[in-house]
Amino acid sequence: MLYFCFYRRSKGKAVCLALAAVLCVAADQAVKWLVLNTMTLGQSQPLLPPLLRLTRVHNYGAAWSSFSGARWLLIILTAVGMCAIAWLLVKIVRHPLGQWSLACILGGGIGNLIDRVRLGYVVDMLDTMFMDFPVFNVADVFVVCGTVCALIYYLAFYSKSDEKNWGNKVDGTDPAANK
Repeated sequence: MLYFCFYRRSKGKAVCLALAAVLCVAADQAVKWLVLNTMTLGQSQPLLPPLLRLTRVHNYGAAWSSFSGARWLLIILTAVGMCAIAWLLVKIVRHPLGQWSLACILGGGIGNLIDRVRLGYVVDMLDTMFMDFPVFNVADVFVVCGTVCALIYYLAFYSKSDEKNWGNKVDGTDPAANK
């Protein structure tokens, strides 16, 4: 109940969302630190057999190692993307599902950005055992879960809540055109 009362206030909401993003970054960086300090490159250990194992991999690119070797381009694109997400979070999105999903995307993106700036690569470690899929990390999980929730928010709630905050009618017409 205390959380709900705190979250309903504007400053309380901002603190909760910032804390959520920081916790996403902290969880990601803690797991990466453990992997970097306890495993050698390429080493695997069962985590949740037969579903998941830890495999230390260095990813010099983006998803599926695309743009490998384009470190500075990826740093710039990620930084710009995180600024855009933060802007949406602060200025546009008012629905809690949209806000929490953006906080997760922001935290995950910052977690991978820290690796890219600090190490020159992203540390990946979560390796599926039941299917052939690229190795990923905790930040990727936050980004994907946040993106799925953001899509649900956009499809189900955007026109009912946030579009009204912009002064647009639910049918999407531009109020300036009605003058």
